[in-house]
Amino acid sequence: MLKAHNKNAQVSSLIHCKSYVHFWFSRVLTTLAYQMLAVAVGWQVYELTDSPFYLGLVGLAQFLPMFLLTLVVGHVADRFNRQKVICICQITEGVGVGLLAIGSYTGWLSKESIITIVFLIGAARAFEGPTMQAFMPGLVSAKIFPQALATVSSANQTANIIGPAIGGLLYAAGPAYVYCAISVLFLGASFLISRIKIEREIRKVHAVNLRELFAGITFIRRKPTILGAISLDLFAVLLGGATALLPIYAKDVLFIGPEGVGILRSAPAVGALLMSGFLAHYPLKRKVGRTMFSAVFVFGLATIVFALSTSFALSLASLVVLGAADVISVVIRSSLVQLQTPDEMRGRVSAVNSMFIGTSNQLGEFESGVTAAFFGTVPALLIGGIGTVLVVILWIKLFPELAQADRIAS
Repeated sequence: MLKAHNKNAQVSSLIHCKSYVHFWFSRVLTTLAYQMLAVAVGWQVYELTDSPFYLGLVGLAQFLPMFLLTLVVGHVADRFNRQKVICICQITEGVGVGLLAIGSYTGWLSKESIITIVFLIGAARAFEGPTMQAFMPGLVSAKIFPQALATVSSANQTANIIGPAIGGLLYAAGPAYVYCAISVLFLGASFLISRIKIEREIRKVHAVNLRELFAGITFIRRKPTILGAISLDLFAVLLGGATALLPIYAKDVLFIGPEGVGILRSAPAVGALLMSGFLAHYPLKRKVGRTMFSAVFVFGLATIVFALSTSFALSLASLVVLGAADVISVVIRSSLVQLQTPDEMRGRVSAVNSMFIGTSNQLGEFESGVTAAFFGTVPALLIGGIGTVLVVILWIKLFPELAQADRIAS
């Protein structure tokens, strides 16, 4: 009874924290926007090119800004007003998607212009992600932060489910419609962030030098459990990323339209949401290293099943399992970073972590597109799934500290 009372009190504290509520809704809007954008851009590029290679270029265009700006992003997040940085990024994203809407409506949009605009949106997102991660701990007390993080995660997974479906439905009416809706979501998210009332964080400002710029990388390199966790997640999603090829599977393997792409993209989020709910009630406490390796192994097996499937139902089921396994890895990695990083370095460490995430997601899409262009869609995903399983086996040998890790907190 006492535990239930404490949980209810924590939820009540979050609801009555207006700053957190604004932040929560902003995260939901941006997550919806990103998921809708992924469906719209992926389908439009494939319609224009009929090429998996160009689908891979879309992923590369999102990855390059994150990779090139990692050191600058972390420094900005630790040095400047995080709230203003987030607002500027979201406005930039809204304007960029607005250009996609205008281009689609007027007919001047080409595959090259889409990739260019996606690159610019990716640059804004490179600054937004780490800054958002570093901004959240200042909104609530440390006591209720885990509850706040779990609530945001559940909301994001729900948006991950709804977003692709909405994106697919709106795209069926025309690409300009979905891009207009996405632009409104980004601008609305920026407005919500601007409404947050928070005391200006007083952080120690370091001189701009190479040592400080590389401080996040140095910190992670000295933490073998963190390095092992984020690198394992990186290579698993890099090799086993199936999402970039969903338009091809929908059109050429499963014979479904853009609505089907939205459903397929939602499937991993369904699995992630179910697993997030389970972890909220039964949080990971012991043997977290072994749990993470097991989850990534299942992720690889689910990728192999999806690669070989010609059944819509089996494909959906494998993606649900894939999403459930992935969220376990994400929770462990994120918790390690959050709980073992001092606040004055959180921006730089979050930037490096985001670069790893971006590498696994966006560069993984490029890798999938290139391998599909050379070997075919099914062999490309099959190779990726097998590669993921092999990485798990190798990482157990390379990072015994992670394999033997018992608890998240150091």
